[in-house]
Amino acid sequence: MAARPSQAAADNGAAGRTTAATDPATAGADTGHQVDPLGASSVGSGGLVYRHGGDVVRLYGLIDLSMSRKTNADAAGHTQNDMSVAWFSGNRWGLEGEHLLPNTDGLKAIFKLESEYELPTGNMDTPGVLFNRDAWLGLESPTLGKLTFGRQNTLAREFSKIYGDAYGSAGVTYDEGGYTNNNNFKQFIFYSGSATGTRYDKGIVWKKSYGKLMAGLGYQVGGEPGNNREGTTKSVALAYNGGDVNVSGFYNTAVVNDFTHTSYSVGGNYKIGMVRVNAGYVHYTAEQPASLGDRHDNAYTISTKFTPGGHFDYELGWQTMNATNAAVNGGGFVLNAYADASAAKATATGKRQTVYGSVFYHFDKRTELYLASDYLSTDGSYKAAQAHGADSQFELATGLRFRF
Repeated sequence: MAARPSQAAADNGAAGRTTAATDPATAGADTGHQVDPLGASSVGSGGLVYRHGGDVVRLYGLIDLSMSRKTNADAAGHTQNDMSVAWFSGNRWGLEGEHLLPNTDGLKAIFKLESEYELPTGNMDTPGVLFNRDAWLGLESPTLGKLTFGRQNTLAREFSKIYGDAYGSAGVTYDEGGYTNNNNFKQFIFYSGSATGTRYDKGIVWKKSYGKLMAGLGYQVGGEPGNNREGTTKSVALAYNGGDVNVSGFYNTAVVNDFTHTSYSVGGNYKIGMVRVNAGYVHYTAEQPASLGDRHDNAYTISTKFTPGGHFDYELGWQTMNATNAAVNGGGFVLNAYADASAAKATATGKRQTVYGSVFYHFDKRTELYLASDYLSTDGSYKAAQAHGADSQFELATGLRFRF
């Protein structure tokens, strides 16, 4: 079918999503659709939209060009200056759409296919996997909510994005998004993981808004012959989208190579005029080989976003990941939460702390410049792979981000 963009399509965005002009803290209280600064829907009036009757299909994308400087970039402690993989938002393009089913009470078939690539080289972000970000099909209606099947963000990730860093949407949404891309403060995201990282393979996710409340259930289909628990993930989550006050939490458990990993978390944000403050806590436990004993983590995060109006906004944040008896890999680096620890021979105990900040200059709702930095430090026997054995690392990045 030939693409046929129209003014109505441009004004309304795709698949009934809100446009970038909508206040993300209050949009979609009844529908669950809100603008996420790091989500595909944040392109707003961008994208190429086809509409015909009850059908909507949209082609969209996001391009992030980053130049960075990083200390302790190798085991010898060298500093690296680079055109790096996108620092804030994974470069992506995608297709999403919906089809209104006849003789139903507003029931729609919906889909999303989204691919990530690396701008400096043009390589696929995940070699050999075309739609590594999203590949799902589902149903949505005011009565049902949103039910999707396939590769997609974990439910825990979606509910923790409102406090996990300074850049996600203020409220939990039907749309996917949240968490920055390739930096040292992104690591908090791994506590929202599954048997296959922070996205489900073979996932089933249901979300439903009840006025200002949002409920969610997530399940990852796993199973091997004779072992139906292996590779499964089970999640439940609840959020309150109050506008100026938003709160959410989740309980999440997964089986990775016959070891059970569990996390629970609670957090939220509060908007005071031009300032939004985000804070959250997560507790994580993981079974490990009997010779090592179990792992226990307590992690905390707090951040703020200042939007004075005009072209600029400012972000500042801190997080600490306090690990006790965490399995390490062969290089002595602490494994991420929900990683396979079955082959580990040793553990570490200590803290990983990161402070970060950024400044954005917005030319318009689709194009912006940024300057950002973070400082990672570890203590005890905790060693972070990103710092290559050093107990600290400083990152500085500047970039240009464009949505279409």
